[in-house]
Amino acid sequence: MNWKFWNKNSTKTKAKKKTKTREWVDAVVFAVIAATLIRTFFIEAYTIPTPSMERSLLVGDFLFVSKVNYGARTPMTPIAFPFAHHTMPLINTKAYWDGWELGYHRLPGFSEVKKGDVVVFNYPMDADSPYYRPVDKRENYIKRCQGAPGDTLSVVQAQVYINGKAALNPPESQLDYTITSKTTLNPDIEDQLHITRYDENPYPFMTKDSYNALKAYSGVTVTPNIRKPQEPDYVYPTNPQHPVGPLSLQLPGKQHDFHWNVDNYGPIIIPKKGWTVKLDSVTYPLYERCIAVYENNKVQIVGNDILINGKKADTYTFKMNYYWMMGDNRHDSDDSRFWGFVPEDHIVGKALFIWLSLDDQGTFLGKIRWSRFFKIIH
Repeated sequence: MNWKFWNKNSTKTKAKKKTKTREWVDAVVFAVIAATLIRTFFIEAYTIPTPSMERSLLVGDFLFVSKVNYGARTPMTPIAFPFAHHTMPLINTKAYWDGWELGYHRLPGFSEVKKGDVVVFNYPMDADSPYYRPVDKRENYIKRCQGAPGDTLSVVQAQVYINGKAALNPPESQLDYTITSKTTLNPDIEDQLHITRYDENPYPFMTKDSYNALKAYSGVTVTPNIRKPQEPDYVYPTNPQHPVGPLSLQLPGKQHDFHWNVDNYGPIIIPKKGWTVKLDSVTYPLYERCIAVYENNKVQIVGNDILINGKKADTYTFKMNYYWMMGDNRHDSDDSRFWGFVPEDHIVGKALFIWLSLDDQGTFLGKIRWSRFFKIIH
């Protein structure tokens, strides 16, 4: 009798060895999954395409953005092509399927968004025509947080004030100026002072330090181009290029006149989760978009009444925190002054440091801005 019936069959065939093709496929799949997890929950690379943050960040800066500082946002549109944001390259079609969308959730982070932080967020206006993109597939923007939930923000003569106190200005922030000189200004001086001229703007842009240095030159007069109070401008909430709400609803009767511009703005209260605002002809235009678009309520004007989800409402309590974002290049930045608040579910992450910087005006090795390598972003 065979008492070793529990022994495994020694003649069992060996496991079939993977083919080279299978090994490559497994390696690629693993790499895609690992990279996707890292980009989603830890850190992601971005590049600066526009001059709205100059001279703090330059066009051609490549930087890493932390998802863990504020807590990683879980995917809201989970079915999407890896490594593509909202559009597939070359074929110009959607890189995601919006037939299945998840709610907003965020993992615990190290801190809240703070005033002065350089923040990457989804562009809120992509909620509108012609894109109607889901929150996490809206275009990525990068600006500096100037106002936090509950703050009262105003801009007076290009100076930001928070709760009545002047905010710290980024040392590399810029304005545009008018320069008059008795003689032709030497181009080398502009290079030394990092004075920038953009094709679409006849006025040069410079930092405050460059302004102070330039005006010390004999025969040179430098004047900042700051708009006068109540000088009309296309800013939020009356910007015709960016309607406030889905239908730009207006209350009957006399409407409030917001005589604001990019250099003289507000005061405006930034919504905070749990804050209840009274709705009237002054506050309704400011917060209609938050209520209707970002917090997904049906808003109607019937006679003299505001209806929210079919019920008459004299007040509204906010469900999310909001932020006020502005570019350091104050006169060449599409920011909250033009389209309003950034909801907390649009926050992507905090900009940490520059790992590469390329100057498209340079040649060969001159394209590389060596001094910006691994520069911490403040």
